[in-house]
Amino acid sequence: MLLLIFIQPVFALTISPVRMEIKGDPGKTVNGQIELFNEQNETKIFYSSSQNFEARGDSGAPYFLPDTTKGLASWITVQESVTLQSQERKKIPFSVQIPKNAEAGGYFAAILWGTSPAKEQGGGQVSIGGKLGVLILLSVSGETKEGGGLLDLKIDESGRFVNSLPITFTYRFSNDGSERVKPSGELKIKNLFGFTKATLNANAQSGNVLPGSIRKFSVIWIEKNQEKSDVFSLPETKEKLGFFATVKNQWQNFALGPYKAELDLVYGALSEEQATNKAKASYRFFVVPWQLLIIIIIILAIVGFIGWFGLKKYNQWITKKAIKQFGAMQLVQKSAIIKDGNDKEIMRKLKNMKSSRKTTSRKKNV
Repeated sequence: MLLLIFIQPVFALTISPVRMEIKGDPGKTVNGQIELFNEQNETKIFYSSSQNFEARGDSGAPYFLPDTTKGLASWITVQESVTLQSQERKKIPFSVQIPKNAEAGGYFAAILWGTSPAKEQGGGQVSIGGKLGVLILLSVSGETKEGGGLLDLKIDESGRFVNSLPITFTYRFSNDGSERVKPSGELKIKNLFGFTKATLNANAQSGNVLPGSIRKFSVIWIEKNQEKSDVFSLPETKEKLGFFATVKNQWQNFALGPYKAELDLVYGALSEEQATNKAKASYRFFVVPWQLLIIIIIILAIVGFIGWFGLKKYNQWITKKAIKQFGAMQLVQKSAIIKDGNDKEIMRKLKNMKSSRKTTSRKKNV
């Protein structure tokens, strides 16, 4: 398999754009330009070549074909070499001469640049080696065949039960037609009550499905920095975290319970705005942040125990205080009863003394 890496500092050369989508009629010439930037501290000569490619596998990565005597690679004209001074930028024009008998549909090639001339191996085969390039996606106008559609929707790594965000959804799209297809649309995440929790771009990178291929697209749901994940595909986001790091992530990107992912796509060989074909799929899943739930249960248990222990101590204090107050009241009442009894005794004695005096006085008078 022939591999090509784009926008990496190989030879310290930057090429832009990384992809060009162009259209043209049979017998017409389409012109364009690409920009080269020499990041090295010395003057360099870069050599050009063209290579057809097709899609293999479901990643969307290009597989370069060795034969350059036919197809789009043979229609491209670009200068053979360019000399760039250190830190110099230069725009390089190119043209695509579409044959009059070209069939309507998609044609795909790359304009490659390297530090050594392309080596002819016979039969029009070119050795790519380590090079950088721009992908050229040409649509030749005319009546094209359309076919294919959405194959499936699922959560890539965890099935229907996940314990935290981010969650990577994947869907596969097939193209049985003669022109590339760029599906577009939204993936909506809805909770148990039908409310939309998140709305995600189903094809944030504007990926194409080439004719006769199946491509897998990834859509990432992450509450924090969602805009970043909408721009870049981040399969590495779901790193293996430690227990407490997972708890922190679950708290920052909280989700709990059953959810439903609803994918709604539009596609077609025409432009994205004119695409009329539609495809839908849904997928139910559950988010159970068990690490966070364990921490919450432990915290609630500790708080409950402290509350129970504090209430118990408070009740004991209230009881002791009540007993102490009750004892003091009994003592006061007892003193009052004793005093009342003494007063009655004194009064009785005074009364007796008074009666005795009266009796004595009567006896004397007799």
